Amino acid sequence: MCGRYAASANPGELVEELDIEQDRTSEPARTVLARPQEPPPGTPDYNMAPSKRAPVVLSRAPRASETTETYAEGAPPVRQLRLLTWGLVPSWAKDVKVGMRMINARADSVLEKGAFSRAALSRRCLVPAAGWYEWQASPTATDTKGKPRKQPFFTHRADGDVVAMAGLYEFWRDRSVAEPDDPDAWLTTFTIITTDAEPGLDRIHDRQPLVLEREDWATWLDPGAQDRSEVARLLAFSKPGRFEAYPVSTAVGSIRNNGPQLLVPAPASELDGVVDPMTGEVIGGPDHHVPEPQTTGGPNSR
Repeated sequence: MCGRYAASANPGELVEELDIEQDRTSEPARTVLARPQEPPPGTPDYNMAPSKRAPVVLSRAPRASETTETYAEGAPPVRQLRLLTWGLVPSWAKDVKVGMRMINARADSVLEKGAFSRAALSRRCLVPAAGWYEWQASPTATDTKGKPRKQPFFTHRADGDVVAMAGLYEFWRDRSVAEPDDPDAWLTTFTIITTDAEPGLDRIHDRQPLVLEREDWATWLDPGAQDRSEVARLLAFSKPGRFEAYPVSTAVGSIRNNGPQLLVPAPASELDGVVDPMTGEVIGGPDHHVPEPQTTGGPNSR
């Protein structure tokens, strides 16, 4: 958790929704993908997956040069919308492949872990989404291999507002590219912070993204807000009851599938041994009882 989400808004909508001052989504940037991204970065993507470039909100001082990541001294930070690669690559990493192991960071340890601690104090971001996907392991139904059947769910805000997931970002410099002005010299990546799943959602998975409220966005994004206690307060934020979740088609399991149809609720006829996250009732199976919340991962789960 979280390994897939729906970034269904276009940059223009996000600029308005998130009070963006500078839209930089059209700028060329390095990618880790061997093939062109589909859908193209900066367009609505209903099946956002790790290694793709995704819209991310961050605040930084204006650049001293339009061709480098050098920033003007003394200038106030500007709220920007940029396309960053999902999967954090620390500045000291020798290989960008490490990013695939760092698509998530645990809220309870980012201030201590070496890969995340510096970013947690000064390189925080927001990852806007319509909602996220998670797979629930059935307590009653099995697949053709005899393993618990996995049912995808889509979780979104009940009030229809944007889901602003807390994240961290990093700049990685490719020393094999001699010119720092070359867009391929820099890879900018991000990770999504996760926390304990709230009651109800824990019947789907034991983790969920840390979603912040509008009143905390400015503090979270401020690179000058480096007080550990204040950052820790935001990392511990919890407000149960903001979300609704419903089962969707298993088509979301393949990154080849995309489009708004992925958000359509799955019909009851397609459900087998699915636990309703709100009531605990098992749907589509022979047993209709209320199970204990399902925990599908251990301490090192996403």
